[in-house]
Amino acid sequence: MTTRTPQNTHCVDMTTGSRAMSDAPVYEIDLAAFWADPYPDLKRMRAEAPIAYVPQLGATLITRRDEIFAQEKRIEIFSSDQPQGLMTVLMGQNMMRKDGDAHMAERKAIFPTVSPKTVKQVWVAQFRAAAQRVLDDLAPRGACDLVRDYAMPVSAEALKAITGLTNMTAAEMDRVSQGMIDGCANYAGDPLVEARCHDCTASIDAHIDAMIPVLDARPDHSLLSVQRRAGLSDAQTRANIKLAISGGQNEPRDAIAGTAWAVLSHPDALARLQSGAVPWLRAFEEYARWISPIGMSPRRVAQRATVQGVTLEPEDRVFLMFGSGNRDESVFANPDRFDLDQDIAPAISFGAGPHFCAGAWASRALIGEVALPLLFERLPGLALDGEARFGGWAFRGPITVPVRWEPAPREG
Repeated sequence: MTTRTPQNTHCVDMTTGSRAMSDAPVYEIDLAAFWADPYPDLKRMRAEAPIAYVPQLGATLITRRDEIFAQEKRIEIFSSDQPQGLMTVLMGQNMMRKDGDAHMAERKAIFPTVSPKTVKQVWVAQFRAAAQRVLDDLAPRGACDLVRDYAMPVSAEALKAITGLTNMTAAEMDRVSQGMIDGCANYAGDPLVEARCHDCTASIDAHIDAMIPVLDARPDHSLLSVQRRAGLSDAQTRANIKLAISGGQNEPRDAIAGTAWAVLSHPDALARLQSGAVPWLRAFEEYARWISPIGMSPRRVAQRATVQGVTLEPEDRVFLMFGSGNRDESVFANPDRFDLDQDIAPAISFGAGPHFCAGAWASRALIGEVALPLLFERLPGLALDGEARFGGWAFRGPITVPVRWEPAPREG
């Protein structure tokens, strides 16, 4: 699995540029410290400067939950259409980088792949079979890193099925996802990072090329097959598959391993989950609030606007800080704690407006119905076996989660 560093996990889809024209108060951060743990800075910003310009990020950050919830819906001002953004330049203009009718048309086209009905009737059985295969291999070992050895392959196998790229290995799915994340964060213009990103997108295109005749001959519910039947252009189809891979691998991977770590760190919660008193989905949703795998979503200011006394100018860059909103003290009773009794209804872990994550149902099923309960069922005595390390702020998750359990005897 690709090793993540402070440089390669800032997936903020930015280009280099000068100071934005917004008159927001300036808030300085230490980038390395912010990557290691953004929550102290975000808490201070919510209290002192809830809309602030951060020069180290080249963007104006909105940090309070209710403001994020309201402003994300104002697409005429906070536009997802970012023609010069690195995601668009390197990966093509996917549906996440479109607004209004253009966005909704593509969202409608992919719905047969990600609908609750398809998830329940098609994907859950495939998720479960893949997770069982991974656990069959792990069970006799007695120890592993949950990120590398369980969450990564389980997430990748699910994504292979959903995208239709079943000809790709799990390791390659993880590699190309990370390469694109690094590429759309390459605002320093590192040519090596850009070259790796191009190599990863070329790999995806080659795998798509190989699968097109297969899926045209035998259509299924996969993203590649569904988009082709809906009549989307080749460019649209490829861009949306790259979008699915760029977020659909690292976020479930990090949430699977991260939620397992949270539960193992809270024995009372684990007991309630294993007794059936609380469903595993609840643990995932509270984890996604507490340590948001998707910590931020970027927007381009399309027209001059004033928000809470701050004037934003056209082409300003704004970050909607979901991870901050999910710890807003004015909304959540215990914002900085993992608490299964927390009221998570106001959480914005999957977004809030028209760009609400299309893969939310698949993620909930994969993590809450399959990956977590199977993990604890198949590995008796599962326990932490060292310190877990976390990183990131735009996308945040564990880098390593060492665990041990009572190894099962090998068959034969």
